[in-house]
Amino acid sequence: MTAKRIPIAIAPPAPTASPDSGAVLQQSAQALPHYMRAGTLQLSALPPLSLYVHLPWCLKKCPYCDFNSHEWRAGGQIPEQAYLAALRADLDVALPLIWGRRVISVFIGGGTPSLFSPDAINQLLADIRARLQLVPDAEITLEANPGTFERDRFAAFAQAGVNRLSIGVQSFNDTHLQALGRVHDARQAHHAVEEAARHFPTFNLDLMFALPQQDMAACETDLRTALAHQPPHLSLYQLTLEPNTLFSRHPPLLPDEDLSADMQKAVAHQAEAAGLQRYEVSAYAAPGHRCRHNLNYWQFGDYLGIGAGAHSKISFAHRIVRQTRWRHPQRYMEGAMQGAAVETENDVARRDLPFEFMLNALRLREGVQAALFPERTGLPASAIAQALQAAQDRGLLICDPAVLQTTPLGFDMLNNVLERFLPQ
Repeated sequence: MTAKRIPIAIAPPAPTASPDSGAVLQQSAQALPHYMRAGTLQLSALPPLSLYVHLPWCLKKCPYCDFNSHEWRAGGQIPEQAYLAALRADLDVALPLIWGRRVISVFIGGGTPSLFSPDAINQLLADIRARLQLVPDAEITLEANPGTFERDRFAAFAQAGVNRLSIGVQSFNDTHLQALGRVHDARQAHHAVEEAARHFPTFNLDLMFALPQQDMAACETDLRTALAHQPPHLSLYQLTLEPNTLFSRHPPLLPDEDLSADMQKAVAHQAEAAGLQRYEVSAYAAPGHRCRHNLNYWQFGDYLGIGAGAHSKISFAHRIVRQTRWRHPQRYMEGAMQGAAVETENDVARRDLPFEFMLNALRLREGVQAALFPERTGLPASAIAQALQAAQDRGLLICDPAVLQTTPLGFDMLNNVLERFLPQ
């Protein structure tokens, strides 16, 4: 994908903005010179741009989940229309920051986005298309959980314009699903995957290993079950105990480090033997089915995030800006409707950019072209030369001036490699 040249002129507000947010949009456009002022970086081109949309509600908070997700009270209705209005207002205010740039992918994550009705997803995508220029073959992903599975619902999501489904199966074993606090069972998981294969040109399965009291045989059986569905894309994650989760406060009995490492090697071998290439630390894909949205993250592309708690990374001629939206759905909706969806905003410091770039790029098994570092960070190649040489001397990075890529040893010891790029 080719990066666009940075436009010199500041574009006017989008003509498709909602009438009730016009004044806020104009104010946002007038503030754009703030981002275009002189800075410490020198970007020669803008990276590809993706859009992330966060739908924060779920049926039940899983005990391992540290995402910004909120249980919806039983018997109530998710405020779809109020939240869609907030997303529209949020996007309207953000338009001047990305005006004129094409969007290569849309990812609707959560929470459990499949709790939203197909009509709401259809309206959301219509609102996005009215405001942004999507490339003709834009990848549009929707996260779904088998606990929200309905045959007609999945078909309607496809009709609305979703062309990639990501299904949070996590396991096909009922005992392990119960231990993970999932709201679905194995039967629902199988049916959901079958419907995804029927209605979507590509889909992803999320599967976890090193689960509470899981042994190697159960781990391998779970993966064989998943592979029997011939998923074009598979995300394999080791269960970790994240802070501020129920599992961190009441830890379950997990496999020890040695067994977890053996499971990691076993699932990697098993997935690749089935024809799925491991192209990222946790991602496996059949030819032509790599996730373009996540690839843009790992290649240090730009992304605008709208919705409760969403994060953004947006590049300008002399700076890279990060934003976060208000986390709580109600606070977010109130702020968005007042033109103030953003809670925090800051420039990424020069000293942090080498680590941030490498943290993403080296997750890719094939790495990235070395020329991408100065193009995406605005820094000279000399900014990482010393750390690169040290890692190459220890056999952690390949010795090729044209590519930033780990050796097999470096890929297995990625944290050790990344530490070398931390700011002094």
